[in-house]
This record gives sequence, C-alpha cells and structure tokens, in this order.
Amino acid sequence: MARHLGRASAGRAVAAGGLAAVLVAAGSAGAQASNHHGDRAVVGQYKHLVVIYEENHSFDNLYGSWGKVNGQRVEGIGSKDLRGGTQVAQNGDPYACLLQNDVNLAAPSPLPSTCADPSHGIPASHFANQPYTIDPLIGPLDKTCPPEGQFPANGVLKDSPGSEPGGCTRDLVHRFYQEQYQLDGGKQDRYMTGSDAVGLTMGRYESTLLPIYAFLHAPAAPNYVIADHFFQGAFGGSFLNHQYLIAGRAPVDTAAVPGGPDAGLHSVVDQNGFPAKYPLYTPSVPVKDAQLTQACGATANPAVACGDFAVNTMQPSSPPAGGGAKLPLIDDAVYPNIGDRLSAANVSWNWYSGGWNDAAAGHAGPLFQYHHQPFVYFKDYAPGAPGRDHLRDETEFTASAKAGTLPAVSFVKPYGAENEHPGYSSEPDGSTHLVDLLKSVLSGPQAKDTLVVVTYDEFGGQWDHVPPPGSGSPTRGPSDAFGPGTRIPALLLSASMKHSGVDHTVYDTTSIMATIERGLGLKPVATRDAAVNDFRRAVARAGRC
Repeated sequence: MARHLGRASAGRAVAAGGLAAVLVAAGSAGAQASNHHGDRAVVGQYKHLVVIYEENHSFDNLYGSWGKVNGQRVEGIGSKDLRGGTQVAQNGDPYACLLQNDVNLAAPSPLPSTCADPSHGIPASHFANQPYTIDPLIGPLDKTCPPEGQFPANGVLKDSPGSEPGGCTRDLVHRFYQEQYQLDGGKQDRYMTGSDAVGLTMGRYESTLLPIYAFLHAPAAPNYVIADHFFQGAFGGSFLNHQYLIAGRAPVDTAAVPGGPDAGLHSVVDQNGFPAKYPLYTPSVPVKDAQLTQACGATANPAVACGDFAVNTMQPSSPPAGGGAKLPLIDDAVYPNIGDRLSAANVSWNWYSGGWNDAAAGHAGPLFQYHHQPFVYFKDYAPGAPGRDHLRDETEFTASAKAGTLPAVSFVKPYGAENEHPGYSSEPDGSTHLVDLLKSVLSGPQAKDTLVVVTYDEFGGQWDHVPPPGSGSPTRGPSDAFGPGTRIPALLLSASMKHSGVDHTVYDTTSIMATIERGLGLKPVATRDAAVNDFRRAVARAGRC
C-alpha cells in the first residue's frame, strides 16, 4: 500500500545532509517559540495541539463500521434510522438501483448487471439502492490509481497500462450548492442525484480494515476519542472549508462588484438551488456552476445564499498559486484568522504543508493543492509579510515532533498523494501516512503534553446518514446559510489519555478554533466559532494518565 510513500513531501524536503539542518533549525525555532509560549495550556492540561487535516471523506464512508469503543456505541451504519439509505430521483421517486460511472464499478462490464431502472435513466447496474462496501470491488492493492498529476474523469480501469496500485476510485463532485441539494433538508437522500459520480456516493470502506483503525487497536496503542457528530464547517469543497478552519467565514470577493473584473463569476441556480446538469439531474432553467454565490437581486433563489462570497475553488493572489480565477487578498485587519490571533497573543504556531518548500520555490509537485493553503489568501502571509514565516514544510513538523520542539499549535496538511482525496490519492496509502504522522508525535518528547485532532476538510461528495444542524434538522447546533454540511470523521488522541471512548457532542470545523480561542483566552475571529462547542468536554471525559 506504499504507492506514493517516500515520493511526496519527504522526498522533496531537503537534499542529502539537509535533514540535520532541518532538525537544528526546527529545534532553534521551537525553543524560541516555547520561550514565548511559556507553560500555558492550549486545551485542558495539554500544552500542544496538533491538527491533522485530511481530505474528502464522510463519516459513514470511512468510520461507518467502526463499531463500539470501550463499550460505547459509535453512530455508524448500524443505526436503525439510516436517513437517505434509499436515494431518490429528481422527482422524489426512489431508485430501483444505483447508477455507476466509475470504470471499475460500471455494469454490464466489468461488473455483471443485477438490476436496471430505465425509467430513471439507469439501463444496468450491479448495485441495489442502498449503501455498499467498496473494498471487495476495489481493493487496497488494486492497480486503479492514475500516475501522479493525471485526473481521469471516471477513474482508472484496473490493471490498465500505466495504472498504479492503491485502490483509487474516481473523484466525486463536492461543491457549495450541490451539497445543499444532496442533503435535502436533512433527509440525506439526494446524494446520487446531485452528483457527477452518481452511485459512488453510496460506497463506503470497511472501517476495521483501515490502517488508522489497525494502529489504534494494536497492542500499546494510544487511547482515543471518536467524535461521531462532527460536521464540516461549510457546504461544499476544500477551498471553503479550509477558510472555515482558520477564519470561520466565506471570503468576500471584493472584485465582484458590478463592473468589476470578477462580476462574471457568480453562480446561477434553478428553483431547487442547483447549478449544474449531471447524469441524473436536469435543471429547469439555464444555470452556471461558478466560483461565487449567486448574485443577490430579484432573480435570486431566496432559499440559498447570495452575494459576492467565494464558495468554490479560487486561487490565492499571493504565490504559490495555480491557474484560474484569483481571490483578491483578504485584509487581516478586517477579516482576521486564528493565526493572527495566536501571533498577537505571542503564542507559537505553524502551518505545515506537504510539498511547501518546493511550491514556495516555484516548482510545486504535480499534486500540491494551492487552495489547501488557506493562510496564503491573507495579506499578512504574502511573501515578505510578517506571517509568512509561520508557513512551513511538513518535514519540519516531523522533525520538530521527534526533537520535542513543536510549537503550541500545529496545523498539518499532507501533500496531495498522501491526503486520502478520492481520484488522485489512495485511501489506504493516505491512512498509512496519517499513522506515520501520529507516530512521529506519539514517540516524541512532547507526546504526553500534546493533544492530536485528526479530521477531514469535507465529505468529498459521499453520503452520510446523520443530518447536520440546520432548519428542521433533529441535530441541534449553530447553523447559517453557509453550513455546517455533511458529517465527517474526527478523532482526538494523546499518549496521556486515560480512556478511549465516543463523544456524541455536536461539533463542526470551527470547533477547532473555538477550542484554541477559549483555551488561550483569545477573541473569536467570526460568529460560528463563538457559538459552537469546543473539545474541552471530550478532553475531560478521556482523562489523563
């Protein structure tokens, strides 16, 4: 399962002999940072918080069959109330079976057809209309992954020329308006209809076969808490949810005013709030799936957000950046982020990204994702600005963890090949890399003083049965026109946790900021982080050895 390991961030880190220099530099910077931070606890009695931010999986997709933890039930697919377990068509009728266009799941080839629903545009399928397990069909060693930097629309046919091992599927759409339609007001039953990947939305992995599960259930494994009501902060994809991780809001595109250069970047939605045509969805009017929310005005759909908000992927205006529409730099003085708050309080922190050194030098790896670098969108983190020094390479994180020089707060973003993103990354390989990151912390000198939070940026287009907070939802929690969205996996762990268990508290992505802010006495950066639950209850429940 080591498809990309050794190739990604570690391979691009330093030339021969450079690791020692990284260790020395990390140790020096960490020691200086520790002097600034003193002995203040970030959360509970933990002096260090590490946030590992993975990619694109719903809770049911990865952790749905996790089972019990220390006798406590995880809200998984064994629930009696599997909302959306039967998916419905655009007209509300239940499908007879699941349409598939992933090249390894399609019928009548390579899988035999067992049903059809021609009245709903499904001529042949191998799948009944219910959740199913991916592993027996696309295994972790199957050669279904593309060469790095290639993005085939419907995946890579198993054992085809150029295919690589790792058990990759195709990618699935995960965008702002699409997800709101898929959630269907908490019914959770339009994931397939609202997706370009159709029936793949209902696939899931066997949790007990994941490398992270094996690691946490091995002899001498650390205790952990699984948070089974943790939701992505905002509807949609990675770009917006990275902004919610550090700033708790959708950025405003200041160039989208009438007559401005970005005035043409607004989405157009139909009466269902949907912006695109897909295999099983046909809009009733001309639509446009673009970077910004729909423009406000008489023709706007009042059921969904409008304005000049950047909700789908835009590139930063500061380097490193890819091609495409760029978001004007965000003014930290007007819209601050958690990094600004930490720096102002003289608390040590860094954002560590796989492949950062190469990207900052102008030769990014083919799977370096620019929109996964949220601080780069802010003025105070442009080249030469005071915050730039907080943006580091992932190799510095592992070196600091092993040397015992971690700052008070660390955000870790793996390189694309190792972040678990469907389509271009292998789920088992990404989970293996996650375990490696955890081992670097748990074997380091600061292990007992460090709390690690592992979560995902968003659902990746995949179904989950627990409705997020919102109007009419049985799940209680703060919500607004931007989210929260689908439930995602989340773990809290430490070498000094006394008990493993399950936490049913409702959280969203901004709970990470809320934990930092309340633990360190910092002012909230936005409205959502001021209202959500923080992790202090879970930390107290787990106890300390």
